[in-house]
Amino acid sequence: MSNAAPAVGPTRVAAAQFDPHLGDIAYNVARIRDLLQQAADNGATLVVFPECAVTGYTVGSRDEAQALAQTLDGNAVQAIVRQCATLNVHSVVGVLLTQGERLYNAALLIGPGGLIGAYLKAHLPYCGADRFIDRGEAGFHVFDTAVGRIGMLICYDLRFPEAARTLALRGADIIALPTNWPTGADTAPEFVARARAFENRVFVIACNRVGVERGARYIGRSCIVAPDGRHLADASPSAEEIIFADIDPRQARAKRLVVAPGEFEMDFFGDRRPELYA
Repeated sequence: MSNAAPAVGPTRVAAAQFDPHLGDIAYNVARIRDLLQQAADNGATLVVFPECAVTGYTVGSRDEAQALAQTLDGNAVQAIVRQCATLNVHSVVGVLLTQGERLYNAALLIGPGGLIGAYLKAHLPYCGADRFIDRGEAGFHVFDTAVGRIGMLICYDLRFPEAARTLALRGADIIALPTNWPTGADTAPEFVARARAFENRVFVIACNRVGVERGARYIGRSCIVAPDGRHLADASPSAEEIIFADIDPRQARAKRLVVAPGEFEMDFFGDRRPELYA
């Protein structure tokens, strides 16, 4: 990430909650392209999609995951790249990604000019494709875009406060979270997304899927959360839908909260004591 802050201002962001079909790459890519069009028609400049939106998630073996995995220069990813260029939008899209002998659960940040960056899921639960893939070792990075400074996490990563804090310390305005929250994960949209946004004073855009995949039911409830922890938009637990919020990423750069000037002030980053945290 560069040291200079990108020139950003108020913008519209979106989470495109839908039901990816396991193994049907053509359907999923067509659906992503259509949802990008709908979001752009409604003024969105950044659209976040679910975890493994391109490929599906609930695979039964590494071989099956490898068979579904995509490459950065492959047809599926490049079709989404072209759509972002056509619509002049940014997107964050989940995909099983192969790089040589390695296999990852990835989130791709794509802009009008092409692929900006990729995040490789670092924390892997014993669930779905994550049982068979490799852990991401590249760490947590923030990318300067015309929309703002964007960092990415994937699903289970949100349960680890150090990951979101690292992105915030590196200057993220927005944390984009493609996710596959299944039945039983209601605490994620209710509490965890809100906590990560508030404690780091960042926007969180969490996009979940809906539907049933090989017996696993997913709970929807995608959400967009403000730096003060307020939910700006919420999706239903079962319907495919796009949720929108109008945000100003610059609000995430104000880490100092002044309740009463000179009497009650809190600096969420300036008051840290990292020398005590070892």
